[in-house]
Amino acid sequence: MSAQDQPSSGLGGSDPNAASAVPEPLGAGFPDGVQRLWTPQRMAYIRGENRPPDAAEGQGCPFCRVPGLSDEEGLVVARGELAYAVLNLYPYSPGHLLVCTYRHVADYTDLSVAEVAEVADLTRRAIRALRDTSAPQGFNLGMNQGGVAGAGIAAHLHQHVVPRWGGDSNFMPIVARTRALPELLGDTRERLARAWPRD
Repeated sequence: MSAQDQPSSGLGGSDPNAASAVPEPLGAGFPDGVQRLWTPQRMAYIRGENRPPDAAEGQGCPFCRVPGLSDEEGLVVARGELAYAVLNLYPYSPGHLLVCTYRHVADYTDLSVAEVAEVADLTRRAIRALRDTSAPQGFNLGMNQGGVAGAGIAAHLHQHVVPRWGGDSNFMPIVARTRALPELLGDTRERLARAWPRD
């Protein structure tokens, strides 16, 4: 193939010889220089597995079901009297925690004063445990109220505690809807549970 027959890379400007720098396509079985990051566990999220048809109170709502499981099985990091902290099954970053009320309530304004206080206290403890175990440089904290606001399970209130590091968010979540997580969720749960502040 001559330089005239090859497609332009678009990087050569007006240089007529720039196209000659474009490599010819490789055949099957030849490496293409692209790195692959296999994250097959993400397919469960993409397919909507484990997502209840509705989040009605009881068995349909995972945040109502999780407290009845063991800490290890439910990925529960800490339990309070009115709320608990659990790892997000589909985390945005390693250590992504959710602080959920035991009571099935959708709206923040419907929480009791005691529930608000315990959600805030568990959030504070989550930040401390994550700092002790992972040294994040920052956090995203928040609640998505309603499906239109991005709540995956809008019927049961939950606060996100997402640890952040410089450069942790790149093209992959946007282009490939994939996040690289370097640790198994069970290992993360055990590490955070050991570091959870008790006072």
